[in-house]
Amino acid sequence: MRALLSALILVILAAVPVLAQQGGAPAASPNFTENLDIGISTDEIAITSDFTGADLTIFGAIDGVDQDILAEGKYNIVVALEGPKENATVRKKERVFGIWINTQSMTFELVPESYSLSSTRDVETIAPTAEMNTMGIGINHLRLTPTGYIGDGSNLTEFRDAFRQLKQASGIYQRDPGGVQFISSSLFKATVRLPANVPNGVHIVRAYLFREGHFVKAKALPLRVVKTGLEQAITRAAYEMPFVYGIFAVFLAVVTGWLASVIFRRRD
Repeated sequence: MRALLSALILVILAAVPVLAQQGGAPAASPNFTENLDIGISTDEIAITSDFTGADLTIFGAIDGVDQDILAEGKYNIVVALEGPKENATVRKKERVFGIWINTQSMTFELVPESYSLSSTRDVETIAPTAEMNTMGIGINHLRLTPTGYIGDGSNLTEFRDAFRQLKQASGIYQRDPGGVQFISSSLFKATVRLPANVPNGVHIVRAYLFREGHFVKAKALPLRVVKTGLEQAITRAAYEMPFVYGIFAVFLAVVTGWLASVIFRRRD
């Protein structure tokens, strides 16, 4: 009995490599020795009433570069600035009895409120689509997971495309193929754009290193976007004292309307 059990164990051990070769286990990823480090020009952006947008500069270094691969242009860098994540709802309007009304909607779970991307070249040519989808790199590859009831899901692609189009049309989602440049054999510089309507909160700068179409390393740093002056006071009041803020807003509207009526009455 013991001899039979030993023989069975040997057969199983011998079969393991065969199963792996036939797809029973995922293929091992290439072992890379490169390391990636990044730094940003500032860790806080102040938003004032005259803020029209800003450029954020990211510097990076790659350790252990293969000079031959670098000379062939097979290293690629992608840098993304992701805003705070919140649920986002997309609504579809249709004409019903001559009136445009919302007929359908879909909510996506925890998507970046803003997204700016720079890369050494178009991200669609850096790595396979499946890998970009898995990592969520690029506007076309962000994870847009619907919440709630979505029916048979036949309109999921339509709502995802509409979400991307709306974000890009507003300038809150943007990309710059060629916005990352090597300034030496191992140093690079990237520029990402903060639009004028950039949301308040903690943003994340993410840098990704690819070699010959394979993901190698990633680094991330936080960036705080804060409102200052009157804008900060108004925002804080709206979130921390919503009741008082509402009363003040109504009072201000009444006073403004009364002043306008007085001014126009005198002109008459």
